[in-house]
Amino acid sequence: MTHYQLQTKSRDHGGNLDNAIDTYGGSPQEWIDLSTGINPVAYPTERIDPSDDHVLPRRSDLVSLENVARSFWNVPEKAQVIATNGASAAIAALPFLLEGKKVSIPRPTYNEHLAAFENAGWCLHDTTFDVQVFVHPNNPTGKIWSADAFKAPIVIVDESFGDVVPDTTLIKHSAQSSRIFIKSFGKFWGLAGLRVGFVIGADPVVSKLRELLGPWPVGGGAIKIATKALSDKEWVAIARSRLKSDAIRLDQLMTSYAAKLVGGCDLFRLYDVTDANLLHEKLANHHIWSRIFPYSKSYIRLGLPAPADWTRLERALAA
Repeated sequence: MTHYQLQTKSRDHGGNLDNAIDTYGGSPQEWIDLSTGINPVAYPTERIDPSDDHVLPRRSDLVSLENVARSFWNVPEKAQVIATNGASAAIAALPFLLEGKKVSIPRPTYNEHLAAFENAGWCLHDTTFDVQVFVHPNNPTGKIWSADAFKAPIVIVDESFGDVVPDTTLIKHSAQSSRIFIKSFGKFWGLAGLRVGFVIGADPVVSKLRELLGPWPVGGGAIKIATKALSDKEWVAIARSRLKSDAIRLDQLMTSYAAKLVGGCDLFRLYDVTDANLLHEKLANHHIWSRIFPYSKSYIRLGLPAPADWTRLERALAA
């Protein structure tokens, strides 16, 4: 029998816990993964109906999810809202649906955007471009953009981390046919494994994307959970308050060990340290996985620890 191994182009990422285990040992359960920007206190995911695993998702349920998302993000009436199999599915597909050859992506930022455009035959260009991509707030710096930066015929705004800074959203511009927005569900609600995301916009490419994704872009159970989560205003308010407090706590802890805060948002923090690789390795030896970057010897990014994980982080830093 022939066995095939999944082959993908290797890119620098957070969440690559397999790499941590390969190098430093241990089981997934023994590790604290702070290399992502995922809420460590996830929305509760008790199954609403076990039959969701046995039948195809209903179109009416998908429409309900998209309508709840429209309400949650105050999407203009002229813009479409389409659910996707996570934000990454949209990121990978959009460059194949857009016209042009040159894209501007301010860096450093989330590297899947550039990879997707390169896969579709585009080239990166910072002065003349057909498309601009902005991650808002930016990952890893936390930079907040304004619409004044929009210069290209088509602009993609990735607001995957925007739910911790709702007052900064640029979603009102999605009513324009040249503005396309990407939203992640997994990060703020801490449910990255459900693979739910959204593309929002009035541009015709949004309709093309819906056709490309087919009639069942999201599983039935995920639809039900995401619909409930997006409607739970009390949970959202509590989560935002806790994430803000925890981000301040992490800053106080890290700066007490001479780290300098560079930026981030309330789901992750970016610090400047003397030797990022050394600190990364020190934490890894305590089975705490952090995020460092090939373009910087001093930047290290940490997600927020879960409530039960703060003591381990504090001990690892003090060791």
